[in-house]
Amino acid sequence: MLDADQWSQLLASFVEEARDLARQAEEYLLLLDTQPGNEDAINGLFRAMHTLKGSAGLFSLTPLVDFTHRLENLLMAVRDGQRQLDPTLISIMLRCVDEVGSMIELIDPASGQLEVDTTHQQQLLQALAEHCGEPSPVALIPVVAAASGCSSKGQLQRCASCEADGAWHISVRFHPDLLRNGFDPAAFLRYLQRLGDILDLQLIDEALPALTELDPESCYLGLEIGLCSAASKAEIEEVFEFIRDFCTLRILPPDSALADYLELIQALPETDGRIGEILVNAGLLTATELAEGLALQGAQPEQPQPLGSLLVEQGMVVAQAVDAALNKQQTVREKRLQESAQIRVAAHKLDELINLVGELVISAAGAHLRARANGDGACMETTGLVNQHVEQIREAALKLRMIEIGDTFNRFHRVVRDVSEQLGKNIRLEIRGADTELDKAVIDKLGDPLTHLVRNAMDHGIESAAERLAAGKPAEGRLILDAFHESGMVVIEIRDDGRGLNSARIRAKAVERGLIDPAANLSEAEIHRLIFAAGFSTADTVSDLSGRGVGMDVVRSAIDALRGTVEIESRAGLGSTFRIRLPLTLAIIDGFLISLGEDHFVIPLDMVTECLEVDGQQLTGASYGYISLRGRPLPCLSLASHFGLPESTEGRRNIVVVSQGRQQAGLIVDHLHGELQTVIKPLGRLFQHLQGIGGSTILGTGQVALILDVPSLFRHLQQTVDAHPADPTQNLPHPDVKGR
Repeated sequence: MLDADQWSQLLASFVEEARDLARQAEEYLLLLDTQPGNEDAINGLFRAMHTLKGSAGLFSLTPLVDFTHRLENLLMAVRDGQRQLDPTLISIMLRCVDEVGSMIELIDPASGQLEVDTTHQQQLLQALAEHCGEPSPVALIPVVAAASGCSSKGQLQRCASCEADGAWHISVRFHPDLLRNGFDPAAFLRYLQRLGDILDLQLIDEALPALTELDPESCYLGLEIGLCSAASKAEIEEVFEFIRDFCTLRILPPDSALADYLELIQALPETDGRIGEILVNAGLLTATELAEGLALQGAQPEQPQPLGSLLVEQGMVVAQAVDAALNKQQTVREKRLQESAQIRVAAHKLDELINLVGELVISAAGAHLRARANGDGACMETTGLVNQHVEQIREAALKLRMIEIGDTFNRFHRVVRDVSEQLGKNIRLEIRGADTELDKAVIDKLGDPLTHLVRNAMDHGIESAAERLAAGKPAEGRLILDAFHESGMVVIEIRDDGRGLNSARIRAKAVERGLIDPAANLSEAEIHRLIFAAGFSTADTVSDLSGRGVGMDVVRSAIDALRGTVEIESRAGLGSTFRIRLPLTLAIIDGFLISLGEDHFVIPLDMVTECLEVDGQQLTGASYGYISLRGRPLPCLSLASHFGLPESTEGRRNIVVVSQGRQQAGLIVDHLHGELQTVIKPLGRLFQHLQGIGGSTILGTGQVALILDVPSLFRHLQQTVDAHPADPTQNLPHPDVKGR
């Protein structure tokens, strides 16, 4: 019996698996919506419902079992070609899958109970029945396999009927985790006796280790069974339905051809010696012949002939069976090597590893600083080597958390389908760059902003079919999700071929809400950025999709929290592109250390373009200004003035040029200290209101350095310029600039 903790773990595993199955079912349905005849998708959808029903039955989740059984019956008819999946039926099935997901979330993790109101389920089943031409849902009738075959149940003897018709050969190998998941191998054997007589039973214990190495929670056994029964193969297979994921099962019908046995050989994990015993039980080789072959082999002590060759030479077994056994040996070896090279690790353990690597980075930096302060050359060389290894460990650890963004993108097939139906538009979603990898922590937080941008593109951007045809466009709109790497960052683009942003309307709404002055002279890009203002919306009416003015504000806040940026490109009548730039990871970054007096700050290195040295006298008395950089004005922000720190009195100052997308600005600082690996520590709640600060880190000296939030500084600089416009050429006329 399982204790409470084991049962809770088993239930939690089921819930997680059930969520994956429901997600797979939705993906298969969306694929069938565009490819109705895709047999792989139909079979995959059926397997998902079938597995979900069987697993739910183990936990006595009757409402879930009953509902998925009805769906399974319908999908069986589809699989057998008796019914077609048209768009209307797919829509109902998607609602049914949503109901399955809701029931999964209602499972009590403590008691395993599932209490649901079946009203909605009955409505869905009624809708399915009406669409399929049935007056009402067919009642679920339990199917009980009737025992048939010999009358002498449980006796290992052969009757006349079995001699005449032959017996089923069942080969089952239980996986090590069978016992851990609460299953008893003997229970399935007892249940199998309901279908007929077990004539032959052989216990396969080759995998059983020595007693000192035996794990009492692992299963090492297999069975070779001869069954005399009139049951069908499907009925025999149902006996092992609940443990299909925890066993390797092969069922050969009576009087199988040689090809069937050769296929069995390829499917089993045993060596050729064990396969010889299987051939004996199957009738291809007798026990006497096998013993005789082993004796002949033992009579050649110096150069013994391979057993397989002896058996073929003596005419005891066909050569194809021996070849299959030898090929299987090689396959098993390769498979075991592959399995030993892979391991599944819980996400929280990876997080712990990243945190420890972060602390190692800080400690290694401290050791290097101490060695440099003492002037110990040998120690500096050693700590430098340690730092190189730490950096390699850091990169390897971060790669463990990198996952492909394709799963996140694929979820929007359902969103696009549902919203398209709601809006009465014909929109096709295209996904590109699905194999682009990103930190799991970043991907987990991308769902909401991407959802807002996708829904916004479908509602505001893409026109109706009639409008598109009138504008000379195809009736079907295109929405593209694309991801790719660029300059050490990940870029995610949401593109549509709709009407584009209406700059005049955005400006009028902004003036109406008091966001800008009517006389303000704003560029096209500045007008487009107004849509990210809190509460801003150009919709005339409030609907389920838009009009409340919260979507784009949420997008900007979420992307800022990820230390990313959002850019907008729009062309009237041609469409819009929202471009999100994100760092690869949120845990450890390469930074550039600068200081203002005794205070240290870190700038993300991937945003640093270059460093300049200028005359300090020209950079005092203002929080911002301009310099001429290669003939173009560069806006500069004084960090000391921005954070309220004392201004430097030194003769020369430094400017760090940072870039965000296509924008550039200069940050005026006192000293440059160079690159360093930065372990990001979140700010406490007391300091989360600070503008321009995105986190903190600990230097090797033990001093705390603040990590600059460059996108926030860009917005502050833009607001300052908009509020106090000035002629760039009059502010800081051509200072003495030295590149560094």
